Amino acid sequence: MAETANGTHFDLILLGGGTGGYVAAIRAKQLGMNVAVVEELKLGGTCLHRGCIPTKAFLKSADVLDQVKRASEFGVDVSGDIAFNYDGALARSLKVVDGQYKGLLYLFEKKHKIPVFMGRGRLLAPTKVQVTPNDGAAPFEITATNVIINTGSRPRAIKGVPFDGIRVINSDHAVALDHLPKSFIIRGCGATGVEWGSVYHRYGSKVTLVGNIVPQEDHEISEALQKALQRQKMDIVAGARPTAEDIDVTDKGVTMRLKDGAGKERTVEAEVLLVATGRQGNIEDIGLEVAGVKTEGDYIPVDDMMRTNVPHVFAIGDINGQQLLAHTAMHHGIIAVEHIAGLNPYPLNVTNSPSCTYCEPEIGSVGLTEKEAEKLGHRVKVGRFPMRPNAKAVIEGHPDGFTKMVSDADTDVLLGVHIIGPHATELIAEAALARLMQATTEEIAITVHPHPTVSEVLGEAAHDLLGHAIHI
Repeated sequence: MAETANGTHFDLILLGGGTGGYVAAIRAKQLGMNVAVVEELKLGGTCLHRGCIPTKAFLKSADVLDQVKRASEFGVDVSGDIAFNYDGALARSLKVVDGQYKGLLYLFEKKHKIPVFMGRGRLLAPTKVQVTPNDGAAPFEITATNVIINTGSRPRAIKGVPFDGIRVINSDHAVALDHLPKSFIIRGCGATGVEWGSVYHRYGSKVTLVGNIVPQEDHEISEALQKALQRQKMDIVAGARPTAEDIDVTDKGVTMRLKDGAGKERTVEAEVLLVATGRQGNIEDIGLEVAGVKTEGDYIPVDDMMRTNVPHVFAIGDINGQQLLAHTAMHHGIIAVEHIAGLNPYPLNVTNSPSCTYCEPEIGSVGLTEKEAEKLGHRVKVGRFPMRPNAKAVIEGHPDGFTKMVSDADTDVLLGVHIIGPHATELIAEAALARLMQATTEEIAITVHPHPTVSEVLGEAAHDLLGHAIHI
């Protein structure tokens, strides 16, 4: 990484080198800018080191375990007892992360030669940054024509129940647990909660999910996932909203008193409480007040070019609160940099940015849910196609789930697509492109989807919406 460069002026400084920040830095370099990154922890940020990548590696281990257990269904004889090795899964996850990290370092150090100052960055003025090095060296100052803030977010705790990394953990802790606890309570059932629940349940731990299952998804998807998790014999307490007064933490475990959505009371116990109730922006102690950058709650509001209220200061990724997803942050970074370079970048409509949940079964969604579309005044038309008639889904042994397509009944313009089932997180990219291109469901129906592939469910759902379903 870079050495001290007191007084050096850059075209662009990235305050934070997470997903959005490193993409922005690379794009800036491609456009001929002299760019630098200030990063306190590790280049790559939460997604690479504590979020997306290690979590999905753990999920892949769970998928392989499932597949091995079902091997006889596919005519494969696996003799002897099947055992899960948590240490091996952890080691593989760390290896995957390390490989991706080395690739990122190559891009910065060798290919693009982008300096990274390792330390705490703080705005002294809109375009002046103080760096306090991690190695204890004296702070120094650098300046830039433009600054992009990319300080990310962190897991939000339950008020009154602090994280201790042992009995009360968050997703940052989960990726590095040195052993597999026998039981978990997972508070919060959005993407993070159900993904970790899917991991630990299949690893053999007892898991209790507390809260409404993926409440941000279309209601039919949420209901389908809850039923799928219940079929897997996962314990779910839907509708419960415990506070600190309902939670007791001791050196031996956690007890939680609950009342579900129907008013039924019960008490659950576990070795560990994993809190997945959301995230908050890292806006503290980075000089926003000094620079005059406006905040709203835990986030920095921006316009469609990622500009803050202060000229030459931009905010991308989780910190602007638009959509706390890594792929969204990447596009934020490109938009901000291309705007700085005087280009004309296409604004990002986050409604067209897909959401993916990598539990079993997977969920992929983009655009409006049925209820959102109705609230916006659309006369809605819906098409559905189940996975079971799809030959490839059956061949792969995952015939559960469905695709739901929502369109405007008057114009046939696609409003939203919601998929639960095999490869949903891959399939949703086609729907995202269709949304971007303002495609109609008829155009999706006449698009040739290769056979046999799971992707056929998109064409089939479009046919169903148009009133002429083929295979149901």
